[in-house]
Amino acid sequence: MDKYCNALKVVSVKKEKKVADEYINDLGIRTPSNDKVVALLSGGNQQKVVLAKWLNSDAKVYIFDEPTKGIDVGAKQDMYALIEKLAATGCGAIYATCEFTEILSICDRIYVMYDGEIVKELLPKDTTEKELLFYCTGGK
Repeated sequence: MDKYCNALKVVSVKKEKKVADEYINDLGIRTPSNDKVVALLSGGNQQKVVLAKWLNSDAKVYIFDEPTKGIDVGAKQDMYALIEKLAATGCGAIYATCEFTEILSICDRIYVMYDGEIVKELLPKDTTEKELLFYCTGGK
């Protein structure tokens, strides 16, 4: 909040709108203006707004839980590119999904869980969707 306040701790709407416009441009959020109600945007653009809020926190680790669920192919590609960009800047990303193709294409390491426990650690380059299915359904 302090990054949007002046010396008297009064929120600067001008600063807020400037940052919002930067995220709209950087993330390719399709909206007629930065005043548009987020609920009225498409699912993919809503996801990008949520992501912009996280990015604005300057965190070092981001947790993505099914971030591409319900969004179109183009928005998925944008999400993947953004996650890769975060990783390239030294940020960590934990990516939880049931989409095997996503896991194999964007992860550096895979931890398969079954019944609430990690049952296997895998490297994407050394595994297949079939192997992932085996472990996530209780295979030993």
